[in-house]
Formats: sequence, structure tokens, C-alpha cells
Amino acid sequence: MTHTGHTEILDLDAEVLAGHLASIVDWLPIEPPRQIVDLGCGTGAGTFALLGRFPEAQVTAVDAAPEHLHRLRDKAGAVAGQVRTVQADLDGTWPDLGRPDLVWASASLHHLADPGRTLRRVHDILAPGGLFAVVELADFPRFLPEDAPEERPGLEARCYALSDRLLAEKLPHRGADWGPALAAAGFTLDDQRTISVHIGQSASGAVGRYALRGLHGLRARVADELSDEDLAALDRLLDTESPHSILRRDDLAVRTKRTVWAARRTTDAAAG
Repeated sequence: MTHTGHTEILDLDAEVLAGHLASIVDWLPIEPPRQIVDLGCGTGAGTFALLGRFPEAQVTAVDAAPEHLHRLRDKAGAVAGQVRTVQADLDGTWPDLGRPDLVWASASLHHLADPGRTLRRVHDILAPGGLFAVVELADFPRFLPEDAPEERPGLEARCYALSDRLLAEKLPHRGADWGPALAAAGFTLDDQRTISVHIGQSASGAVGRYALRGLHGLRARVADELSDEDLAALDRLLDTESPHSILRRDDLAVRTKRTVWAARRTTDAAAG
């Protein structure tokens, strides 16, 4: 997926799943923090949700992609003065991120080569008693009914089965249970919850655009492995001029699960 395409899908993810993200932030077991670090911030979905809940906080938003940080700054508007953006590779040398009361990592840990090292680094920078919130999607969102499209029922499930197999080596930590890893890094797990997501069509058309962009990314991963019939059916869905375009369907929904782990740095822990 191109940088532009990835930025677009992050923005669509933020728009479509905003309510679910807000409910996770509302659930966090923490007094209003003064300093927040958003690790792997993307285009700012977590940053802005956190500022919505904690309007007095300062957020340091960290990402490896400069185009994501540029987009985040463009979107910041009235809260721009409360957001500092930092470009950094979390698998490399870390910049000074201060002494945050809350560290947030949404859909970012599974991308890391050595997430255990990142968890230990987070433990070291957190203020005593501070909270580390880890949020991960169980898998990529599904959009089509199981019996769709009519000429190739189950197409989406077959595509994602291929995608999961191809990504297993590239992203070995995808779908991990982060509870044991957090404990190994010195955290105490305060709580954990899994949220089922099911969002139907919206008047804004955002679900359709999200599905279109998501399936474009799926095609890029699995096209070489698909049967001719499945690839042709997928291309009909992706052709916005076709009567079979996914944008013309009225039966789309976003279906996935999000799990959140809330882990505490104990108050008697010494800084690393």
C-alpha cells in the first residue's frame, strides 16, 4: 500500500471506529494525566481521542512515518499547542519522551521487531503508578456478508486466510496476548477487555470508503495467490465504475474485535 493509501485508511479507521475508540479511552483506569505519549500514533486517532477525554493533557505523538505526523499536525486545529510530534523508529534509538503518566500504543506493538524491548522501555519512562494502555485489533476488519459476492460466496474469508498466512512470518506478533509480555516487562495488569465491533452503513459513506481502501490493501497482499475467479470477483468489487462495486452495496458492515490491556507501573518501581 502506498504512503497516501495508508494515511487514508488510518483516517477512515479513525472516522468509522471513533465511537469504539472513545469508549476504550473512557474505560481507562486512570486519573487525568498531565503527560501522555502516543506510541505509533499514525494520523492521530488515539492522540485526539485522548485529548477529548483529558483536555488539559500534553501529548507527545511518536511515529516512524513523517507523512503520518504531517497529517496529524494538519488535523490538530485548536489542540495543536498540546501536541508535540516526534519522528522515531521504536525499534531503534528512542528520543527523550519525558516522564509520562500514560503511554498509549494502539495497533503498533505487533509491527515491532522486538516488542519486549519496547515494553521494558515504556516501563522505564513511565511515572511510578503510571498506566500503559495497549490496544490491538484481533484481525483486519471484515466488510462483506459471508455469502457475498453472489458469484463467489466467501471471497473475503478466503482472501483473509491467504493474507494471514502471508503475514505470519512478516508480523509474528500480530494477534498476540500481550498480558504475559507486560508482566515480563515488570508491569502489573490492572484490567483487560475485548470489545466486539459491528458498525453498519453510514449516511456519510465512510464504511463504503473504508471497505474499498481496505480491500485494495488486501488485493495488494494476496493477488498472486488468488484463483483467477476470485481475483476477477475482487476486481469487480474494487471497480468503482462497475455495477458490482463495493460502493454500490447496501449490506456492508465493519466487523472486528479490539482488545485493550491496561497495565500499571507499580509505585515502588525504580527508574531504568
